[in-house]
Amino acid sequence: MHRRHHAISLQQAATEAPTLAQLVTLTRDSSARLQAITPLLPPGLRALVQAGPIDGSSWCLLVQGNAGAAKLRQLLPALAAHLRSKGWDVASIRIKVQSGGY
Repeated sequence: MHRRHHAISLQQAATEAPTLAQLVTLTRDSSARLQAITPLLPPGLRALVQAGPIDGSSWCLLVQGNAGAAKLRQLLPALAAHLRSKGWDVASIRIKVQSGGY
């Protein structure tokens, strides 16, 4: 029996695989949250912050360097309140410090 393998789009794969569909949804939601808070971040901090995973009502931000993380920690209450005012269920925002050497 010969099987033919053909490429499928990410959209089709996500539609056919519920787990992948959930991952795509969470990734888009995380990116939308970051886009919503970006105007509240100091300009020098914006390039250091990336959207991270969502776990229920907890969201994680990935930040390059300890100095950026320290500044971001000061902003967390305002960022969470802003997201809640936009309709997101955000009880907490966690920070994960990324090392600069990729």
